[in-house]
Amino acid sequence: MTHTRIGCASWSIDRASSPQFAADGSHLQRYARVMNAVEINSSFYRPHQASTYERWAADVPDDFRFSVKLPRSISHDRRLQQVDELLERFAGEAGALGAKLGCVLVQLPPSLVLDAAAAGALFGRTASLLDCGIACEARHHSWFTAEATALLRAHGVTRVIADPPAGQPGPYVATGDTVYARLHGSPRMYYSSYTDEYLDSVAAYLADKDGWVIFDNTAAGAALPNALALMKKTT
Repeated sequence: MTHTRIGCASWSIDRASSPQFAADGSHLQRYARVMNAVEINSSFYRPHQASTYERWAADVPDDFRFSVKLPRSISHDRRLQQVDELLERFAGEAGALGAKLGCVLVQLPPSLVLDAAAAGALFGRTASLLDCGIACEARHHSWFTAEATALLRAHGVTRVIADPPAGQPGPYVATGDTVYARLHGSPRMYYSSYTDEYLDSVAAYLADKDGWVIFDNTAAGAALPNALALMKKTT
């Protein structure tokens, strides 16, 4: 039996979707009673204390999972170089989610060329510090070569399916059995809602797969309605 986690890149509840959620509790508590996953993007911009992650973990059901975005200090500022101290700090914070930490999302800048040694060290160290999946959303074409595919497979890292794709010169090539899709909105990134026909195609693709689908088209409130619609199509 396959199991796909469907969620958004935040736990905000838009006004139109609000009637589908309980009225009591925090936004996260209300969100987690309906959805089974969320992606924390704020960790990319600033650190959160371990106690904050602990509180979030306590606010959701046992089968709920968080994906946490790797800090930009590691991926963008240091560009994966000399990051052990920063990575250990991040692990000490996000690790407080315990069993509810489902994945670490590594999003890389479009200008970052594949450095197999640095990337391999990052993935290996992350796996040793945190007991969860790792997904990588790279956006430079060098990350879509046979060398990059072999590297991701060797470390058990899921290559993200992004819509719209960035840096990918050809068809998507999976690096494992798990899916991690980040749907940013199309044609207008972060704003556009997906059509019912597109969501049907996503549901069909997921029919025999495990993984995550995260809607990142949050800017105009399209993410949660799209996620709720996809849930209905996959249950």
